[in-house]
Amino acid sequence: MMTLPAPAKLNLFLYVTGRRDDGYHNLQTLFQFLDHGDELGFEPAPDGELALGPALPGLAPEQNLIIRAARLLQSKTGCTKGARIHLTKRLPMGGGLGGGSSDAATTLVALNRLWRLGLTLPQLARLGLQLGADVPVFIHGQAAFAEGVGERLTPATPPEPWYLVLNPGVEVATAAVFQDPALPRSSPVLSLEQRLSLPWENDCEALVKKRRPEVAKLLGWLLEYAPSRMTGTGACVFASFNSREAAENVLAKAPPGSQGFVAKGCNRSPLQTALAVLDRGPSSDKKDQAAMA
Repeated sequence: MMTLPAPAKLNLFLYVTGRRDDGYHNLQTLFQFLDHGDELGFEPAPDGELALGPALPGLAPEQNLIIRAARLLQSKTGCTKGARIHLTKRLPMGGGLGGGSSDAATTLVALNRLWRLGLTLPQLARLGLQLGADVPVFIHGQAAFAEGVGERLTPATPPEPWYLVLNPGVEVATAAVFQDPALPRSSPVLSLEQRLSLPWENDCEALVKKRRPEVAKLLGWLLEYAPSRMTGTGACVFASFNSREAAENVLAKAPPGSQGFVAKGCNRSPLQTALAVLDRGPSSDKKDQAAMA
């Protein structure tokens, strides 16, 4: 079985710069990965069979982005091979951490290898965009300044601190946030350099705090310890720290009913790191270990 990570992401800032004629929104956001997330295992299966387990509560397998990604890859390439996929789910649904998009991206990348299809990352990213606006950044695996609906990516290298991520225990539907008339939609279009020089904000935060008081309450609590923001359309909130110890000390005080974790910011996706290890092979790993001994 080939086992690969599906890492979480944070939106370090998020601005809505307009609504398009097709109903989608133009954004400017800064994506960074975390060394924490879901994990997927893949093994071959005969005759185009696709099986996913364990099932997620309230979500039929055919609706899961993992199966949708696999079927899309079969359809676009004419591949008749199959796969059995095991999901270790760690990221909350509706949390703004990109769990579903990351799962889809890892699935496309993994099955491209498992089935020996030979698609390039840009080709996989174009497929991934059909599944969700966040999927391409997970496929390319580089922290990025994203524009358009999220498909126009410029590599970026923000600082890589330790993050405390807290989940208030509620889900936020992305579509509902973007359909709300109260969502700000007129942030100016600025360059990455301009964005980096200004305080970082999230245009969705005020609306979600109003719709979900649990988010407002948890964000207010976290702000007592460090500058904090919401990621994506929520519901998770985060703050950065200079050390793991400092972040874990705050996590230990988290309010009842909230859940959280501490993770390192990564400008290179853990998925790409894992793929590089596979490419080197086990003999290279042994040489690396001997050199460090």
